[in-house]
Amino acid sequence: MALRQEPHVLVVGGSDSSGGAGVARDIETISAAGVRTCLAVTAVTVQTHDAVMAIHHLQPGLVADQMRAALRANRVSAIKIGMLSTGRVIVAVAAVLSEFPRIPAVLDPVLASSSGKALLEANAIGVMKRNLMPLCHLVTPNLVELATLVDSELAGNDDDILRQGKRLLAFGPQALLLKGGHATGPQSTDILLSSNQKSIRFEAPRGTGTMRGTGCMLASAIAAHLANARSLHDSVVEGKRFVLNRLKESSAG
Repeated sequence: MALRQEPHVLVVGGSDSSGGAGVARDIETISAAGVRTCLAVTAVTVQTHDAVMAIHHLQPGLVADQMRAALRANRVSAIKIGMLSTGRVIVAVAAVLSEFPRIPAVLDPVLASSSGKALLEANAIGVMKRNLMPLCHLVTPNLVELATLVDSELAGNDDDILRQGKRLLAFGPQALLLKGGHATGPQSTDILLSSNQKSIRFEAPRGTGTMRGTGCMLASAIAAHLANARSLHDSVVEGKRFVLNRLKESSAG
C-alpha cells in the first residue's frame, strides 16, 4: 500500500477525553503539517479542560507491542513521545527506541496536566533521565518541568535556565529546547541547547491568548518536520511558527 511508504510520526502518549491535549492534539498537529501518524497509547485519562478525574495506565508490554507493530506497519521517520505515566512504561518505551536508533525521537516530558494533576509518577523522573533521554534527539521541557527534572528552584533568569539546561543535557539527550512560556516579560524566549554547538535563542512576542496542549503541539510539529527530513533548527522554527499562529487564532477568536 502506498500509504505505508509515506513518512509517519509514531505518537507515543496518553489520551485526553477533552481533546485539548494528548494524542488527539498530536494527530491534529502532525496532520496539519501534511504528515501521517501511527499510535502507541500509554494511558487513558478521563478529563475535561479544567480537571483530570481518572488515569488508567496501560501495561508496559502492551505499549511496547503497539510501538513495534506501528514501526513494522509504516515508514516511521520520527517518534513523538508525550505522557508516559509510570517508570515501567518508560523502560518499555526506551527498549523499543534502542532497537531503532536512527529514527529521531522528540520527548515532551509531560509531568503534570494544565490543571496540576500529576501525569508521571514521582519516582519515574530518574528513570526518564537515565533510561530514555539518552535515546532522544530532542527533549522539550518548559521552565517548570526543567526545574523539576534537575531538582531545583524555578529559573529566575537566562543564566539559571542555561545552567539547569546544561545539567539536564548531561543525562545524554542530543539537544534540549528550553521553553520560556512560563517566564514573564513582553518577549517569550526558547533556547535550543546542545553539547556540540552554541545555544540558539528564539524570540517571539509573548501572546495574550491561552490554549491547552501547546507543549504537545510544539513537540509534534517539530517531529513532523523532522519526519520530512528537515534539520533540527528548521524543524524548531517551523514548529514554533505553527504554535504561534494557533495562539494568535485563539486570541482573535
